[in-house]
Amino acid sequence: MKLMIASDIHGSAYYCRQMIEAYKREKAEKLLILGDILYHGPRNDLPRDYEPKTVIQMLNEMKEELLCVRGNCDCDVDQMVLQFPILAEYAVFYMDHRMIFATHGHKINKENLPMLKPGDILLNGHFHVPAFEKIGEYFYMNPGSVSIPKEDSEHSYMIIEDGVYTWKNMEGDSYRTVSIENIK
Repeated sequence: MKLMIASDIHGSAYYCRQMIEAYKREKAEKLLILGDILYHGPRNDLPRDYEPKTVIQMLNEMKEELLCVRGNCDCDVDQMVLQFPILAEYAVFYMDHRMIFATHGHKINKENLPMLKPGDILLNGHFHVPAFEKIGEYFYMNPGSVSIPKEDSEHSYMIIEDGVYTWKNMEGDSYRTVSIENIK
């Protein structure tokens, strides 16, 4: 299975469009969005082409392709206009014989861990910075932000396929690839 992971659209129609184009280009089977879909939040500047209603329309048109978790800027009102579930605090699934605990990151993160077994992956958005770390016996990953990257990072997303984790900018250029099977 090929999975694309993105986070923190924050209502940007411009970057949502780029994310959807990347998803189509990647030919992934599902797009996992790690929260903060429509609202920019009080701590962020307005992203380019802040048009939540356009983002709603674009994502509703591909609702069967999406898996989502709730971000700190997502709320019940957002769920009323989106035709796919976004209010789960986390999602747990298995890929390549590893459990992946996917959540936004504002509550559960590397400082406040869920129950993980050795080799499991904690996948967060929220911080707007791409990350890969081996912390103790588990792995921490963040795809970065689609619309408001921080700490001089690129607008980015991740691809998981056949045990390989790849971070890419919105043009599809990979800038980090990790195969965790070989990491002790």
